[in-house]
Amino acid sequence: MKTLPIAFLLSIVMSAATPAHAQESKWRTISEEAISLYEKGQYDRAVAAVKKSLAVAEKAVGPHHPNTATSLNNLAELYRDHGQYALAEPLYKRAVAIREKYFGPNHSLVATSLNGHAELYRAQNRYAEAELLYKRALAIREKTLRPNHPDVAQTLNNLAELYCTQGQYASAQPLYERSLMIREKVLGGDHPSMATGLNNLALIYHTQGQYAQAEPFYKRALGIYEKTLGLDHPNVGTSLSNLAAIYHNQGQYAQAEPLYQRALTIREKTLGLDHPDVARDLSSLAELYRIQGLYAQAEPFYGRSLAIFEKTPGVYRLDMATSLNNLALIYHTQGRYAQAEPFYQRALGIFESTLGPDHPNVEKSLDNLAKLYRATDQTGAAEKLGVRLASFRAAPR
Repeated sequence: MKTLPIAFLLSIVMSAATPAHAQESKWRTISEEAISLYEKGQYDRAVAAVKKSLAVAEKAVGPHHPNTATSLNNLAELYRDHGQYALAEPLYKRAVAIREKYFGPNHSLVATSLNGHAELYRAQNRYAEAELLYKRALAIREKTLRPNHPDVAQTLNNLAELYCTQGQYASAQPLYERSLMIREKVLGGDHPSMATGLNNLALIYHTQGQYAQAEPFYKRALGIYEKTLGLDHPNVGTSLSNLAAIYHNQGQYAQAEPLYQRALTIREKTLGLDHPDVARDLSSLAELYRIQGLYAQAEPFYGRSLAIFEKTPGVYRLDMATSLNNLALIYHTQGRYAQAEPFYQRALGIFESTLGPDHPNVEKSLDNLAKLYRATDQTGAAEKLGVRLASFRAAPR
């Protein structure tokens, strides 16, 4: 599921003393610069600016002040968004501790940090831990904010995404629907957050193969994003990619291709050539070409997507494994077995280490590699994989 873009929050607590006021103004200016840099896709400069704001806050108001917590939280959000989870987690924990001590355990800013921390755990597949934090954030927001506050809708949305990730669609759907009702009532039918809710509800139908139900939600979300954010906003790219995917899945390749291409152009322009979402769009286009037998067109897209994934740790490992497997399929189909084998092997290793030895993706990878071994007369290797495949097929489904 595609998550909401990260949101920075400036928690300004003004001091009466003149020197502190000057430093606080400096902190605020640097923090706002960091937000602007991130929104422009300048990640490294945004990180540097947030680190600078943290240093200013710690020096001016101390390590336990809310401004320090805000800089910590913002830095954690940036690290999380780029898969640097080990760096993000202690920052979230420190931000929560500061805010709980300063404001009390049920303050809305505590919920903000809990929500971000839960997003981190979700990205790491630590679902039980994420669920506890989401539920605590939701309880705080429902208690301290009005029932129809947008932040309540955000946490409902994120908890629903967690359930979707685990295939618990029945649990997710009412949360998405409630989130959508809040957004429409409070923000209006054409607000970008309304489009996010429509997109996520469409994803439930999409994931379950209910393409006819998903399509109008995707189209409405796309229309809202284009109207309110502009034709080249990253969220427009997300909607285009999602809409393309349902056409792709139904074999409507001519309808899917221009949507994927437009999504790719938008993301390259707004996120930079090496962003993981660019790699995902490259992979989608590559697979669209591969499935039509257009291997010469597919291969360079897979190659470029893999080069990006190689530089992006964490949550994108499965995307990389899929691209490795699919590029290997091209080589395999063309009889380029020596090139295919290491890609199959590497994809299998990632699937096993990330998803576990009994996952369906592991079974598919084993089957692909076994076929290659049979095609190259590596009988012993093929038989070993055949034993593992037999255990899959004997297991109850």
